[in-house]
Amino acid sequence: MSILKNDAEVTVNLHELADYTKPGVTRKALVKNEQNSFSLLCLTAGTKMPEHTAPRPISVTIIEGCGVLTLEEQEITLQPGVFVYIPANTPHALHALDNLAFLHT
Repeated sequence: MSILKNDAEVTVNLHELADYTKPGVTRKALVKNEQNSFSLLCLTAGTKMPEHTAPRPISVTIIEGCGVLTLEEQEITLQPGVFVYIPANTPHALHALDNLAFLHT
């Protein structure tokens, strides 16, 4: 699901879009074009994303819930308001302790 249509303005309430009805990870594309990709990721409590890398830099901004991000073997506590920038090709993993929603850019 992509909310953006024809590069128009988008205004959404991320709390209202948070969806934990399916176990694991739910991704909702908010904006996606040649320059940008913004998605809301929702992980149900207990979900683990194994270590992986991304070919480009990414950032996560926690909207609700809590979890732990392992970034180059350093554990970072995730809670609402936390912002993390991850350089391209940097190994990282995630564990949702509670239902966890974050903006992934």
